Amino acid sequence: MVWQQGYQLKNGEYIIESVLGSGGFGDTYKAIKKSENGNKIVAIKTLSDRIQMRPDFQEHQERFVQEAFNLLKCSHPNIVRIERVFQEKDFEVDLWCMEMEYIQGYDLHDYIKRNGILSQEIALAYINQVGEALTYVHETGFLHRDVKPANILICDNGTKAILIDFGLAREFIQDFTKTHSLASTPGYAPIEQYKERDKRGAYTDVYALAATLYFSLTGEVPLPSIYRNQGIPLITPKEHNPKISDKINKAILVGMEVLPEYRPQTMKEWLKLLKFKSTTIEVNTETEVQSLFLETEADIDYLQLNDLLAQQQWKKADEETYQLMLSIAKRENQGWFDVSSIDNFPSLDLRTIDRLWVHYSKGRFGFSTQKRIYQTLGGTKVYKEKIWNNFGDKVGWKVKKKWIYYKDAAFSGNAPEGHLPLLYHREFAMSVSVLENWGVFWLTAWRDL
Repeated sequence: MVWQQGYQLKNGEYIIESVLGSGGFGDTYKAIKKSENGNKIVAIKTLSDRIQMRPDFQEHQERFVQEAFNLLKCSHPNIVRIERVFQEKDFEVDLWCMEMEYIQGYDLHDYIKRNGILSQEIALAYINQVGEALTYVHETGFLHRDVKPANILICDNGTKAILIDFGLAREFIQDFTKTHSLASTPGYAPIEQYKERDKRGAYTDVYALAATLYFSLTGEVPLPSIYRNQGIPLITPKEHNPKISDKINKAILVGMEVLPEYRPQTMKEWLKLLKFKSTTIEVNTETEVQSLFLETEADIDYLQLNDLLAQQQWKKADEETYQLMLSIAKRENQGWFDVSSIDNFPSLDLRTIDRLWVHYSKGRFGFSTQKRIYQTLGGTKVYKEKIWNNFGDKVGWKVKKKWIYYKDAAFSGNAPEGHLPLLYHREFAMSVSVLENWGVFWLTAWRDL
């Protein structure tokens, strides 16, 4: 059966809130996870009731558990994170479940259907993020095999794309012929996925991601490869949308070549055709930057912060962030924040600063990243010293059980996730004396993220 609101799992540890989505094999639910450290929102995925009724249910259970292990092996900022695998007795069935991070966003397919096609700049940014995630997946030894707009979630105020649903993911050896299950999504599946026994490679996911870019820029699902293989021509994306550049039009068509040998053989090779200089959203003019990221209630110029982050000058960007926030809070003379000044901080400017940090660090840094880490440790809006200490360890603000000095911070793209921004006085350590209500300060700063 489909679990209804209020249904409890693991003796009340999880309480179902709502259904997030249903696929061909699985259902995903929004749930509250209860613990002594507070509640948090999670996603629970399990096999659908339709699959539970099938005679090959146990075989699907095995595949489901394999998906969980696949996800555990694939840790990347643009791949959905799995937290736990457990069994739940649903009537007479021992049903495997996955607890995953809850991503507040929307899938790319539904967004485009509701709001229309993306600009070329934004579409390429999402595709590049997913492409880098798939590069990682391939290097780990897996194919995703079900890349499509519905399996890409957009979050963090529209700046981050997350690849989900690894239900069809399988280990592979490039160009090695073996037997595969026949499962595909028309329009996004290459011709080799219509054959039970055929070669697979990174080029299999290349086709699907190129087709996803096709849809993102045109709003049209591409003609399925099985029809194209019979000689029916594909309408080029530029015929649907003349604003698409010749370069991108060609890159999509090359990525969607019917025969695998004519496609780029790796994801990196295909992404090079898009000529990305970085993994961040490309902006070409100040007007574009302002329209996408730099909304402000306080009439603040964020271009300097944007440029520093784009150049990955993390320390200067942290210092710029500190000064901008002092200016907005009218605390330049004091040189430090109090909880009241943050409590009255304009929400729009707080989100803009966070969006820039998240954007240019590929989700590694930013207030919302810190908030997510804090919540995964059981943190709530109520300050608890133990949770805050654990958070300090996790983000690298504590080293060998001691809070660091600002001069000892790791201003590097390889710093622990959530390490930046720091926002505390340059001359102080994050010692207990300086931390006076520091946890409360951060909880206040994260309020609207």
